[in-house]
Amino acid sequence: MNAYLGRAPVVLAVAALAVTLTACGTTEAGSAGSGGDGAVRIGLLLPENETARYEKFDKPLMEKKVALLTLGKGKVLYANAGGDAVRQSAQADAMIKDKVDVLVIDAVDSKAIAGAVTKAKEAGIAVVAYDRLAEGPIDAYTSFDNEDVGRVQGKALLEALGDKARNGKIVMMNGAVTDPNAASFKTGARSVLDGKVNVGKEYDTVEWKPENANTNMAAALSVLGKDKVVGVYSANDGMAGGIISALKAAGVSPLPPVTGQDAELAGVRRIVAGEQYMTVYKPYAREAEAAAELAVLLAQGEKIDGIINQVVSSPTTKRIPAVLIPGMSVTRDNIRSTVVLDGVYTIDEICTDALKAACQETGLK
Repeated sequence: MNAYLGRAPVVLAVAALAVTLTACGTTEAGSAGSGGDGAVRIGLLLPENETARYEKFDKPLMEKKVALLTLGKGKVLYANAGGDAVRQSAQADAMIKDKVDVLVIDAVDSKAIAGAVTKAKEAGIAVVAYDRLAEGPIDAYTSFDNEDVGRVQGKALLEALGDKARNGKIVMMNGAVTDPNAASFKTGARSVLDGKVNVGKEYDTVEWKPENANTNMAAALSVLGKDKVVGVYSANDGMAGGIISALKAAGVSPLPPVTGQDAELAGVRRIVAGEQYMTVYKPYAREAEAAAELAVLLAQGEKIDGIINQVVSSPTTKRIPAVLIPGMSVTRDNIRSTVVLDGVYTIDEICTDALKAACQETGLK
C-alpha cells in the first residue's frame, strides 16, 4: 500500500514547466540529461492492449504533451507488452541500449520490472513509474489516488444498495495480485464496505481478464445462489462486462448494481443501458500530461519539485516524489458532465441505435 505524505496543488498547465525549471528543490534526474535543447527521447512502455485506454488515450496524450513541452523536438519511443512481463523487460532493455533519456513504465508486473529499472538507473536513465508503482529505484511516479478510487467505488455501491446492503451477499471481484494498484483499490473499497455489507465471495482476478471475472462470477452464483447476490464490486469495466455476462447467463433479473473503473466506452454504454451502475472516470489527460512533464524535466536534468503533490513508498524505494490525481464517479446522472464534457466520447459514440431510447431517458440527445 502506498504511503502518502504531504499535499500540494497539482500543477499541470504548460506554464508550470517554466516555473519548475527555476524552482528551488532537491529532486533532479540522476544524469545531467541530454536534451537541453528540447531534443529529448522518452521511452514509453505500456502494459497491455486489451484495455482500450492505453492506445486510445495514454499514448497519444503523452506524445502530444511531450511535443508541446519541447516545441516539437522531443520524441516518444513506444512499446506495448501485450500483458507479457518478460516481453516488457526485454522492451525496457532495448530502450536502455538505445540510450533513451528517460523511461516511462506502466509495469505489467511491478516486481518483475525491478531488474530493468535498476539497469536503467545504472545507465544514467531516469525512470518514471506510470499508473502503477513499479519496484526498483524509481525517480518519480504519477497515477490516480488508487485508494480513493476504491473508496469512490465502495460509496457508489453502498448508495445503490440502500436497504439491501444487509439483506444479501455481495461479490468482490478485485484485480490481479501482480498489480499493486489492485491492492490499493481493494483497501479503499474495504474501508467503506467493511461492516456495512456481507461479502459472500471474493476473488483476485488473474490478469484482470474479463473471461476470468466471468468464470469467477459464475462460480460465486453457483455457491451463493443467484437470488442472494445483491451487488458486485468490480474493480474495473472490463471485468464488469464479464460479470454482467455471467449474471445474464444465470438468469439474474433485475441485474444487481455492478461497479467499474476506467470509463471505457463499453462500460459507459452499459451504464446508459442500466446494466452497470457506475464507473470511475480518471482524467487520463491529466495523468499523461503529468508523466510527460516529469519525463521532460528529468531528461533535461531539471528539478521536478514544482509539480509534485505527494510522496509515496514502494516495497523497495522510500519517499518517491509523485503526482496523484483524483478520480470521479460516473453514473447515468452525470455522463454528459464528465466524459462527454471532457471530450472523451461524443454522444454519437455512446448512443448506438440500440441505446437511443435509453439515451433519451438519461438526457443524452
